[in-house]
Amino acid sequence: MPTPITHVVLVGHCGFDSGPLGRLAQAIAPDAQVVGVNKHDRLAAVAHPQALWLVNRALDGRFNAADGIDLIQQHASADTAPHQMLVSNFPESQAAAEAAGALKGFGKNDVRSPDLTQRLRDTLDQA
Repeated sequence: MPTPITHVVLVGHCGFDSGPLGRLAQAIAPDAQVVGVNKHDRLAAVAHPQALWLVNRALDGRFNAADGIDLIQQHASADTAPHQMLVSNFPESQAAAEAAGALKGFGKNDVRSPDLTQRLRDTLDQA
């Protein structure tokens, strides 16, 4: 049975990227609370199976991780692991994130794409 998403967390994104990502999050999970996190100590509050983390490849903020892929790996195997997707235009980074435990992610160039919105909805329906 799918896990309902109650929180979409924008992890390590700058203010410029947060607006379009927040609108995307509302489109894919209209009933979810959308929050931004830019400090490692705030992740614990949103690290649960009902959360979808949209993790920036190059983290903006203060995190105990080298980059978004490292952060995904740190949280992928926990009992309370959230669903995670990397936000990056680089295919090699996407492959590394998936190998670390993330769902198939997407690039910032795709954020306004109706195809991406539908793909994310389909992904969450199976999560």
